[in-house]
Amino acid sequence: MRRTRIDIEVIGELNNLVLAAWKAGRGKHGRPKVAAFFSDLDANLEQLGADILDGRAPYGRYKQFVIHDPKRRLIHAACFEDRVVHHAIMNLAGPLFEKAMAPTTYACLPGRGVHKVAGAVLAAMRRYPWYVKIDIDSYFNSICHARLFSLLQRRFKGDEFLNLLRRIIESHDVGSKRGLPIGSLTSQYFANYYLDRLDRLLLGHSQVRASLRYMDDIIWWCDSRQNAAQTLESVRTHIEKECRLTVKGNIQINRSDFGVTYCGYRIKPSGIGLSPRRKRRYRERRQYWEDAWEAGEISALELQNRYASVHAILQGAESHAWRRSVLLRDAPVDV
Repeated sequence: MRRTRIDIEVIGELNNLVLAAWKAGRGKHGRPKVAAFFSDLDANLEQLGADILDGRAPYGRYKQFVIHDPKRRLIHAACFEDRVVHHAIMNLAGPLFEKAMAPTTYACLPGRGVHKVAGAVLAAMRRYPWYVKIDIDSYFNSICHARLFSLLQRRFKGDEFLNLLRRIIESHDVGSKRGLPIGSLTSQYFANYYLDRLDRLLLGHSQVRASLRYMDDIIWWCDSRQNAAQTLESVRTHIEKECRLTVKGNIQINRSDFGVTYCGYRIKPSGIGLSPRRKRRYRERRQYWEDAWEAGEISALELQNRYASVHAILQGAESHAWRRSVLLRDAPVDV
């Protein structure tokens, strides 16, 4: 593998930091800390650039909070200065990660995403008779720092840049030198790249007819149940021995005709529908904003705008009949 050199001076260069600050602050200028940073942008970027060169930045400060989307997740949001540094790094390293990734992975990559992977799953369900679906137990919290850094060393060169990546990795540790903070831009790229060798293993496996991955949700297809079971063992061995991770116990080996729930969709050879989770999320978000309007917390215009975001939950699925039944049973508020 040919390694690419990234110089720390380029990351800390003013034009790169300006672009990074714009990306990090997009849609967040109303927040006090973001507004404060932009109120003296030149001085703050000059200081941040100097701290990057001197090895003081990123600072490793995180704010913790919990979301339920739908399951409980502990988010570690980096301070704004660190988010600028993360974007400055990915302005240069991001395209290299994207180019290096297997074509079968869909998370956090331009031109791919949830809707594209759902369509790819549908195509495979129509073509191949058996599938295996697995995911990783506590994926972000289980990522091994040493293995991740070893993978990055094989992709990049430049001691100062690699030391910068090491500081980011080591700024979050859930124990035993493991874990990446959910919510950071660098974590998305690192976690996605961490399983790239698994993608390559599946692509080259003689018994695997097709494979797809969305972060740690992995699915592949075979010609028979026997082949599915055999490939599962080789995949599990790779995940446990090389990736140093654990496969969750909710393994599925099924006929494609049965269908699969993947990335919030219920996908069968006949088409893409909504999973119970996505239906529930639609109802809950709609009710939340209608309650907010009735309480006088938002205007009628804002409610209309929020309806658009709620309807986006249904995007990509054949949901017209279900949505019509919901609206007939529970009509929208009259604004």
